[in-house]
Amino acid sequence: MKVLNSIRERLTSALTILILLAAVVLCNARFPIALNIVIAVISIMGVWEISAALQMTKQIALVVPSYIFAAILPFLVDMFAKGLGLFIYTVVLFGAMILYHSVISFREVAIIYSMAMLIPSSLQTLVLLRDAGGTHGMFHVIVAIFAAWSADAGAYIFGSLFGKRKLCPNISPKKTVEGAVGGIISDVMVMLLFGFIFQNLYWGGTVYVNFVVLIVIGLVGAILSMLGDLSFSIIKRSCHIKDFSDLIPGHGGILDRFDSVIFVAPFVYLLLQVFPMVY
Repeated sequence: MKVLNSIRERLTSALTILILLAAVVLCNARFPIALNIVIAVISIMGVWEISAALQMTKQIALVVPSYIFAAILPFLVDMFAKGLGLFIYTVVLFGAMILYHSVISFREVAIIYSMAMLIPSSLQTLVLLRDAGGTHGMFHVIVAIFAAWSADAGAYIFGSLFGKRKLCPNISPKKTVEGAVGGIISDVMVMLLFGFIFQNLYWGGTVYVNFVVLIVIGLVGAILSMLGDLSFSIIKRSCHIKDFSDLIPGHGGILDRFDSVIFVAPFVYLLLQVFPMVY
């Protein structure tokens, strides 16, 4: 019963997130900047959760520039603008370390700098996927997001129901080998389902979806999803916290939900630069 209640809570929160995602997809034609805004908000909250976990929120000289950079980066799709933003952020952050060296350590600068780079830069690839995909751009975004979430959901459900052998007990005690296998299978099946719906129902067979690419995304995406989840689990264990926050019931914080997307989205973007998914 406890497992079922937990699954029900997670599904309710997931449904809320899906409604928000659907709204962004539907608004994309008339209000494309909506995706950039959502990514910016997620990036800010992700960097804030990291700084809160490390008890750095009072280091104003570090966190405020990091929040600003995380908010701006999803809008800087031009290489020059992105490079300029990174240059200014780097100068400001390390300038703050010099000015306040008595109260700011290099360790704090290194952590917040790397996280403020990793989180928005990785999530920005969703915007790049949308822009590079043209008419099918939002389909690429949906595939990238669900390649991460499907593996996570499948691993949780299969692990909760059938899990016996621990996968990484010292990092994440609840993860199991059975859950990992279930996550991979679920991911591939969801990718194939999305491809079928997009090709045959949405476009009525007038476009061709490369199902081999979708299978690769499902397989590799599931592995990268677990890598992202475990990586951020190590961060949580080092900070002695269970979740990054309690923003999303049943899931934890923004990073608890998007840690896998941070690893999967860049892979999908790079893969589709070489092997198109839709013809």
